[in-house]
Amino acid sequence: MKLKFIKNTVLLFVVVLLSCGNQSTVKNESFPIVGANQLALYLPFLNGKNIGVVANQTTVIFKNNKESSGAHTHLVDSLLKLGIKIKKVFAPEHGYRGKADAGEYVKDGLDIKTGLPIVSLYGANRKPNPEILRDLDVVIFDVQDVGARFYTFVSTLHYMMETCATLHIPILILDRPNPNGHYIDGPILDLNYKSFVGMHPVPVVHGMTIGEYAKMINGEGWLENGIQCELKIIPVDNYHHKKTYHLPIKPSPNLPNAKAVNLYSSLCFFEGTNVSSGRGTSTQFQVYGSPFLNSEKYNYVFTPKPNLGAKNPMHNGVKCFGKDLTDSEFLSSINLEWLIDAYNNTSNKSDFFNPFFTKLAGQTQLQQQIESGKSANDIRESWQKDLEAFKKIRANYLLYP
Repeated sequence: MKLKFIKNTVLLFVVVLLSCGNQSTVKNESFPIVGANQLALYLPFLNGKNIGVVANQTTVIFKNNKESSGAHTHLVDSLLKLGIKIKKVFAPEHGYRGKADAGEYVKDGLDIKTGLPIVSLYGANRKPNPEILRDLDVVIFDVQDVGARFYTFVSTLHYMMETCATLHIPILILDRPNPNGHYIDGPILDLNYKSFVGMHPVPVVHGMTIGEYAKMINGEGWLENGIQCELKIIPVDNYHHKKTYHLPIKPSPNLPNAKAVNLYSSLCFFEGTNVSSGRGTSTQFQVYGSPFLNSEKYNYVFTPKPNLGAKNPMHNGVKCFGKDLTDSEFLSSINLEWLIDAYNNTSNKSDFFNPFFTKLAGQTQLQQQIESGKSANDIRESWQKDLEAFKKIRANYLLYP
């Protein structure tokens, strides 16, 4: 027992030295240092405790802190090697390895590599059962987000915070940059249309990291009965919201690159229409089209077929006419022109929207505005008062300039 303690202490000392050394090197090269890489700041908090980890394929420690190199180890594997007692892993949408389709149920299971139980947070239960957490002392939350309200990791965060709060279990958040943290835009969610793709009165693009968002959930009293969750946040070092950040690992199967991540908040509205956003192609969320758009106006053609992340894509095997946005400009606001243009050029406007659109928009006004012929500028202007109010609230929870 004494030998094991000495071994773990030596390992911790080595990790602290390496962690500190890497940070000074990376600062000179202007790389953000993600929370997971700052081992010296959180290993003492974990030592000797029973740990659960909310994780997926993005939950990694980058070697030498250089994300651009692509070299990394999974956080769970690293912590186990350091003698940290991880008891179970919790998997959000797309699963622990990040391969499940959007909306596909994720099953409980065992991780082949470590033998750890994997508890799904995107199956029959989106909110973890308290009994599953009772044997834990700390829950780590480390999942790369993309800064869009309808990207469900912030909903998973909410429910994990809620259950941990009732059991007085602290959550350790290892923060990561928001690749869309450079702007704030879109309609504010009306709580009458609350769902798992939108739980809080925030805009579509909120401009916050997971750590900042967790502070807001607590501070605004959004957990059940206003309960508070104890948070310990390891911020990203050498980061600010205007810093361009391209994700080194794709956060989900249908966001394969930086272009898709940047376009996602604009093109995801098509998921609530009869227009494909490119699922079933190699350019997911970088193209859009449908069989019902005017083939003379839309000269880009693609045919969705099953692939990783889209076992049965919209318009499977059917030729779609649309636009290729792979070379479009980097967005710093939501583009509504594509959505409005598609609506105006579809063969049957009454079939264009489906009920999911209201969940994505978080309110009914956007669909009504498009149907009534409002311009993108007029619609955007209708958001401004609420956006300014949100920015003032957001400022209370920021960790980064």
